Amino acid sequence: MKTLKFCPECGRETLKWDGEKQWSCPSCGFNLYNNVAGAVAVIIRCDNEILLTRRNQDPQKGKLDLAGGFVDPKESAEETCVRELREELAVEVDHSKLKYCASLPNIYHYKGIDYNTLDLFYEYKIEEKFEVNLEIAEISEAVWIMVDDLKSEDIAFDSQKKFLREYQQNLS
Repeated sequence: MKTLKFCPECGRETLKWDGEKQWSCPSCGFNLYNNVAGAVAVIIRCDNEILLTRRNQDPQKGKLDLAGGFVDPKESAEETCVRELREELAVEVDHSKLKYCASLPNIYHYKGIDYNTLDLFYEYKIEEKFEVNLEIAEISEAVWIMVDDLKSEDIAFDSQKKFLREYQQNLS
């Protein structure tokens, strides 16, 4: 992790990283915390198929991903699901039909920094599959995959790999 060196409070080059979640300044007593960030991932399911997207940006560019993203300030997890599905897939969903499934810790590595996240997984069932507008910059492809055909090595993030393995087992 890139560490901060200068204390935001006193300006001295005395900031120390504890290796897990806190910087502290022994000169003035200032503490800065790297708290866990909330993120959502949504399984859009139609019968025994789910919609996955192919990442068009790092981290894990080219790998498959569930639609979702980071929770914004003052936003609920369900509001994040609705916003992210609109932004990534140009689809409107009814937040009352989102079903919470599980949460898992994850590390999101981006530009040399490891962000600890808590990934919240939701399921959204639909009656008919839809096409995704591929002009959206965040994804290069949207694919419907049979749940039984999911391969862990194709998935971008460890938390999603673990969740999808359990999801497959629960459907069997």
